[in-house]
Amino acid sequence: MIIQEKSPASVVPDHHPQTWRAVISSSIGNALEWFDVLIYSAFAVTIAKLFFPTANQTVSLLITFATFGVSFFMRPLGAVILGAYSDRVGRKAALTFSIMLMMIGTLMIAIMPTYASIGLWAPAGIVLARLIQGFSAGGEFGSSTAFLVEHAPHRRGFFSSWQVASQGLSILLAAAFGAVLSSQLSTEQLEGWGWRLPFLFGLLIGPAGYYIRRNLEESPEFAAASATSTPLSDIMTFQKERLLIGTGSVIMATVSVYLVIYMPTYAVKQLGMTSAASFSATIMAGVIMMLFSPLVGHLSDKYGRTPFMLASSILFVILTYPLFSYLSTHPSFVNLLVVQGIIGILMTMYFASMPALLSDIFPVQTRGTGMSLCYNIAVMIFGGFAGMTITWLIAATENKLAVTFYVIAGAILSVIATLAARYRLRLR
Repeated sequence: MIIQEKSPASVVPDHHPQTWRAVISSSIGNALEWFDVLIYSAFAVTIAKLFFPTANQTVSLLITFATFGVSFFMRPLGAVILGAYSDRVGRKAALTFSIMLMMIGTLMIAIMPTYASIGLWAPAGIVLARLIQGFSAGGEFGSSTAFLVEHAPHRRGFFSSWQVASQGLSILLAAAFGAVLSSQLSTEQLEGWGWRLPFLFGLLIGPAGYYIRRNLEESPEFAAASATSTPLSDIMTFQKERLLIGTGSVIMATVSVYLVIYMPTYAVKQLGMTSAASFSATIMAGVIMMLFSPLVGHLSDKYGRTPFMLASSILFVILTYPLFSYLSTHPSFVNLLVVQGIIGILMTMYFASMPALLSDIFPVQTRGTGMSLCYNIAVMIFGGFAGMTITWLIAATENKLAVTFYVIAGAILSVIATLAARYRLRLR
């Protein structure tokens, strides 16, 4: 396969309005995707009661997290179809289509009648909505990240890190909704209508993102390159090692984010804390991720991506068990806040560096498909069923610290993948 790179003349200056419009449009869509994902997980206990009622609360919660995970099976399919679409037709077209699908899935959840009203149609409708969202999300990350880095290839770390900052904003908003609603509404109000409010709020973001994306120009680097009509075939034929290394490099980003997402459930179910306190502590991780991602991305342009990713993974291996051991024996809001803060710092170190590394792995002709596949294969395996896996591990071992096994395993795999990227692909 012949790789034809962009011409230097196609690079848009950092301060150009087109570059920052790309940042805004990509961030809005990414924030919408993650907000919907986070809200479902944040209100997992309530959704379990309303849509998946059983005599055993643990079983209901497991089914809810399983439904959450089922949508992730659609992500690789979305990555193949929407990622290849972005490589053949353009980033703009794929991004516009993906945000439209996400709005449809979110609307379905927001208005879905409960099990008490329509029986089995209720959980079936939730599953269908999650499948649509999963397909949409499958093409979102790769296309939007490619769109960002192709506007400023010389500052890939900084501009791609805005994707991660937007996820931090989503964590902050989801946790804030959880804290406010759980503290201000009664259980009856929360289960009756309160849980729908954040999904309706998510719908407000969608039209703005759709409008902005419809009026964007195509990324300069993609426009200057010769497109391939067979991006998936090219990857499977010539870039299998890159696909494997890229998938491995996403693992720790996925594990850390879904650990933060699971923490409110963990705090309530395992530590006996209130929902308001657990959500409030999660805000800390979201603020750190939102504010410091661009700084980490900027530093990764100067010093390389792999030093930050390796340091984060190794510190996760060393610190996770002691942190959760102390938290389980001394459960308090302050200690939960400290743990979420440390997780937030390590998560940001890794995640804010990772998108630029992925964009370095693949050439422009297969970048949308390659990054989408790497991201969504890893998220499907290590993210979609994270809540269910952790809940099952704790129940099976009767050990609150079983959550750390999942985190440490992901960190070790990411160390291996990051070293492979550094020494096999010669990426810094």
